[in-house]
Amino acid sequence: MIYLDAGTTYSKIITTEDNIFSKEYLVKQEEKRSYYIIPSSVIKSLNITPDRSCGHMSNSTENEIIALAKGCKGKINEEATILDLGSRDAKWIRFKAGKFHDMDWNTSCASSTGATVEMLLKFYNLKREELEFNPEKFAVTCGIFGLEKIMDDISNGGEAKVSIAKFIHGIAYNAWIFAKKPRQIYLSGGFCDNECFVRSLEQYCHVIPLGRFILCEGLIDE
Repeated sequence: MIYLDAGTTYSKIITTEDNIFSKEYLVKQEEKRSYYIIPSSVIKSLNITPDRSCGHMSNSTENEIIALAKGCKGKINEEATILDLGSRDAKWIRFKAGKFHDMDWNTSCASSTGATVEMLLKFYNLKREELEFNPEKFAVTCGIFGLEKIMDDISNGGEAKVSIAKFIHGIAYNAWIFAKKPRQIYLSGGFCDNECFVRSLEQYCHVIPLGRFILCEGLIDE
């Protein structure tokens, strides 16, 4: 079985068989499952046919909100807000008394947030680990509008990694506002691996990272 969450930049795959994909993409193995994170540009060349899939870059068989809700099962409290922030959109769901209560999905002002950060890191030859939390933040509504502030800050003598950290803080603040200012957020998606983002979001609420495979796990029926 192959379960695919096909993101814009990276795709997450869970398989029930070993050695289907190159070990360079293998993240972990547990419970007779192999977990991979593969650049989506590579996925296209593999010509795989997933048994179940979701995401922008595939002929999806499942709704991402449903996959997110299923993937969270057993990992959250009965009262919970789960935020999934990826390369090109943001979505959240809320549970009350253990039951689905509310949700929202933003593909406009959250568009390209993760992809923009990846682009900036490559442009300025920086690694994600070099970014440190900055108490200042840029007031941005999406990744594209934040570019001008970053460029202005750098042209005025600022360090690229500091300017990008301010931008990431702005993304975190916007994500918290978008999720309706919860006291606690279960975080899903690539930003779980971005310590600068997590630290920034923690200025507004308690953050519990769930990792990058939640949607993929939500595709698995047991």
